[in-house]
Amino acid sequence: MFKTIYTRCLALAALPFAVAATGALANGANNDGHAAPHGTPGEASQVSRSIEVVMDDTRFEPERLEVQAGETIRFELRNTGDLVHEFNIGTPEMHADHKEEMMAMMQQGIMTPQSLDEEAMEGMHGHANSILLEPGESGEVVWTFPEETDGTLEFGCNVPGHYASGMVGDFELKH
Repeated sequence: MFKTIYTRCLALAALPFAVAATGALANGANNDGHAAPHGTPGEASQVSRSIEVVMDDTRFEPERLEVQAGETIRFELRNTGDLVHEFNIGTPEMHADHKEEMMAMMQQGIMTPQSLDEEAMEGMHGHANSILLEPGESGEVVWTFPEETDGTLEFGCNVPGHYASGMVGDFELKH
């Protein structure tokens, strides 16, 4: 009992640091104020096209997407699986960092395999490049891709265990 309470307290204490560490890059700016390597939040009025992405319990469909440098896309997301899933745009390094926040949310009961506690999530996981959806839910992300990137851009689900089991897809940035 004490160990469980202690573990939850540690996870809760670490959560603001995990959120702070991922928040700046997740929302489209790095520490020096320049655009993040994965792009910036998009404006609905600038959307050039919409892409439907389906999330089931093992993968994204489609698994690879071509995007133009500087393009603003509306991603229409649908969770057809039996589990909570995330659509998150970033670099592999950003996904690795974000997994800590997601694990803390799971440890605190804010997220379970099949549900989200929306009230407890208030002020958390508010990243413009990401959305969490319960089974059967739909949502959208509007995102502007960078003109240039010196790394890999991908979309992934960082719910504990999902990314590692292959729930990740690639963006091909065209010029």
